[in-house]
Amino acid sequence: MSSRFENFEEKREEKIRKAFKERDWNEIKSQDSWVIFKVISEFVEGFEKLGKIGPCVSVFGSARTPADHPHYIMAEEISAKLVRHGYGVITGGGPGIMEAANKGANSENGKSVGLCIKLPFEAKGNIYIDPDKMIMFDYFFVRKVMFTKYSQGFVVLPGGFGTLDELFEALTLIQTIKIGRFPIVLVGREFWGGLIDWIKKTLLEDYKYISEPDLDLFYVVDDAVEAVKVIDDFYSKYLLTPNY
Repeated sequence: MSSRFENFEEKREEKIRKAFKERDWNEIKSQDSWVIFKVISEFVEGFEKLGKIGPCVSVFGSARTPADHPHYIMAEEISAKLVRHGYGVITGGGPGIMEAANKGANSENGKSVGLCIKLPFEAKGNIYIDPDKMIMFDYFFVRKVMFTKYSQGFVVLPGGFGTLDELFEALTLIQTIKIGRFPIVLVGREFWGGLIDWIKKTLLEDYKYISEPDLDLFYVVDDAVEAVKVIDDFYSKYLLTPNY
């Protein structure tokens, strides 16, 4: 095991041990109060920077995607098209698909937003984020609020646990009418096909844990033209005006 991952294991062990450690009341008050103020500060910065940003689409996908991969190239193309059609682009600010999406938006001089998270393997945002639209977060839950509060559409390219977390967060909030029924576009039928089959067979047919209309909360496409058309059709239906 590399020293990098050994360090990860040490951090995980430390967090587990800390969770079982008993704390006195003064320690609880001082530590938890600091956390509360830090969370509030992250919300305030997010609201201030994103409050007047205009119609934007969040692009999700793996941080591990190399620059020569078809998924990277697809994300860049989709984001460039979104900007040409009048939308800003929001990403998690990291490498891989996130970098590609910011790069595509930046290439067309569009709004390129990066909601970065402080992680051991992602220390800073990518170079294609607008300097005044980069926000650093310590807390995933605050960051996810910003994604869902300021996005009028979601484009989801192939990714891992983080991408799935962001996808199902958006699906859950739309399903429960906590946010508007904004379009969720899954890019890559081959990648998403197995998950969609499982949703249909296991969640819907076998266990009835979702309803038939829930399958209409997302679209599956294979190219940039289809992806942007879904977003455009949504805006046309609701007579909204992008950033033309």
